Amino acid sequence: MPIEDYNGNTFVAFTDISGFKELMKKDTDALEAIRYFYQTGFNVLSNSESVEGFFVSDCGILFARNGNVEEKLRALLNTVKRINHRMIERNYMLTTSIAFGHFDYQGKIEFQGIEKNPIYGGAYVQAFLDNETGKPRIQPGQCRLMKKNLPEINEDNFPLLVKRGNNNQHLYFYWNLEDTNHIEEFERKYRDAYSLKYSGMINALKSHE
Repeated sequence: MPIEDYNGNTFVAFTDISGFKELMKKDTDALEAIRYFYQTGFNVLSNSESVEGFFVSDCGILFARNGNVEEKLRALLNTVKRINHRMIERNYMLTTSIAFGHFDYQGKIEFQGIEKNPIYGGAYVQAFLDNETGKPRIQPGQCRLMKKNLPEINEDNFPLLVKRGNNNQHLYFYWNLEDTNHIEEFERKYRDAYSLKYSGMINALKSHE
C-alpha cells in the first residue's frame, strides 16, 4: 500500500545495515542483505497500524503516524525491535537513530523514468545526521533516541530506554533485552567483543614483525 501524506510532529527513525560497505565487496552478499532487509521491513510494517516507512539502498526511514507522544514512541520502538530481531537472525546488524520533531512526507511523484519521495522536516535530518556523524559514534547493533527536542515522557513506561555512561545527548534502547537486570552484563560482553577485535588486530601485526 502507498504511504499517505503526513505533516506533523512525530518520531522518525533512520536505520541502516552495519558494515554494508564491506558487504559490497561481494555483489551477492550485498544483494542478499538488501533483499532480506527490504523483506523484513515489509513484513514488519505490514503488520503495524501505527508505523510506516520505506527503504532505499541499505537504509530505512520509519515514522509513527497515530497516537499521542508515548504511543508513537512505543509503536516505533516495537517496530525497531522486531526488525532488529529478524535481521540478527541472519547475522546482520543495524544502527538506528530516532529523533522527534516536524516531519513532512509527500507521496510519490512519478514522471517517465523518474520517481521521487519528497521528505522534509527536522526529525528526519536529525536522525540521519546522528546516525552518520553523531557523537559518540553509534555502534553496530545500537538504537538510540536523541534527547534534543524530546517532549516530556514518563521514562518509567520505557524501562529499556536508558542513559548510557556520560552521554547526555541520547537515551539508548536495549531492543535485545527483556529487562533492565541484563543491561550491565550485556554491556560488559559488548565491550569484551570490541577488546577481542583489537586484540586480534594486535596479534596479526605482531605476527609479521
